Amino acid sequence: MTVFLPPPEFLDSPRGRRFGAPPQRYRTDALPSTASVVIVGGGLAAIGLAGTFWHAGIRDFVIVDRSSRLGGQFLDRADTLGQRVLRSPYDHHPGAEGYRDCELLDFARLRWSLLTEGERLQVRLAQAGHRSVVPMDVFEAYCDHVVALHGLAYRAWQGDVRQIDPNDDEVLVRTSLGDIRAENVVLCTGEESVTAPADWWPGDTPPEGVGYWSEPVGVADGPTVVVGAGLSAAHVVSKALAAGGQVHWVIREVAERYQCADVNASFFRAEGRSRFHGTTWQDRLQMMGQHRRASVMFEFRPALTAAEERGSLVVHRGTGVTAVHGRTDGGPAAVDLSDGTSVSGHQVVLALGTRPLIGAELLPADVVCARDGWPDLDEVSLAYRAAPRVHALGAAACMVLGPAARNIDGHRVGTSRIVTSILWQLETSPRRTEVTHV
Repeated sequence: MTVFLPPPEFLDSPRGRRFGAPPQRYRTDALPSTASVVIVGGGLAAIGLAGTFWHAGIRDFVIVDRSSRLGGQFLDRADTLGQRVLRSPYDHHPGAEGYRDCELLDFARLRWSLLTEGERLQVRLAQAGHRSVVPMDVFEAYCDHVVALHGLAYRAWQGDVRQIDPNDDEVLVRTSLGDIRAENVVLCTGEESVTAPADWWPGDTPPEGVGYWSEPVGVADGPTVVVGAGLSAAHVVSKALAAGGQVHWVIREVAERYQCADVNASFFRAEGRSRFHGTTWQDRLQMMGQHRRASVMFEFRPALTAAEERGSLVVHRGTGVTAVHGRTDGGPAAVDLSDGTSVSGHQVVLALGTRPLIGAELLPADVVCARDGWPDLDEVSLAYRAAPRVHALGAAACMVLGPAARNIDGHRVGTSRIVTSILWQLETSPRRTEVTHV
């Protein structure tokens, strides 16, 4: 088997270059009282979905998001980690699939003179059909391009969605900006950080000197302890090592997993998704447990291996965590391990992964019908079976589309199903919401 091994220097790809127009901010006027579709969340899935709605002739959509710009939460988290390149290749992007939009690869080629020589090599590899690395700067500018091209910021408002009440004819969306009635709602709420188990420390808040990967992590005055085996953990470890610090890396698995994508690439293809279709619930749970596991990009391996060999990185493999202690009386924070040892440092950073937001905090429980942490979705429309006007796009659809549902390419597959379903619903609605095909 051929393994894609990009050179590790791409982890230091430049950040902060402007490849296009500045990002467009959300509207600040009153939220409309009605819409054909309300999109909850403004991340990468929402960008691709809204762009596809635009092409399909559904222009009466509204996006409500907590961030101040489309894709903002994803990009903010990347900057918090210091992430410089994407894990996704050039053919995975939030542009509308099946329409004559500018593709991400074309967008990069048009900015050829602004790329480094190494980044140009990656473009050439992509043109030849090989997997390649996308600089974060290029991807961010492309997202802004898609937003501007389809006028998405003019349909977006910054606010919190507090409750969703579906009925047979419409859906009432209650937000911090007021209520809005829609014929359909799509949840693009993504994932949230997994918090530590309740028995790791007393109380609800992390003790002094203990935090999560999604929070800004400064340079510690002493050693850093990182708990987690995924890409976020690798970024935190690398950042601490680059600052000249000592790092203890606690991996509860028996070894690190290095791979190009965070799920098996076969799941991005139709035959991979068919492994989920028609199988039993237990079979799907087993596949999710096997293939949705923490992993690190191959680019990190040379630097992390070298750091471990010289002793600046100590990796604790196959060890669970029994307790976490904060700093007290000027002493260090500490993590107690299942083998009876303890590691200490000036700060402890927890990178415990993410879990999908399935709508449980917004929808009635009898609509979500949660089972093993997953919602009950129709396999054709990705709508909640108990509320056919409410759909889920992204990680919440993993038990229908497989683990690739949480990735950009999986968003495209889900978008196609949702848009097709909503088009049919709007065109057969007694109210005959006007839909103009483009």
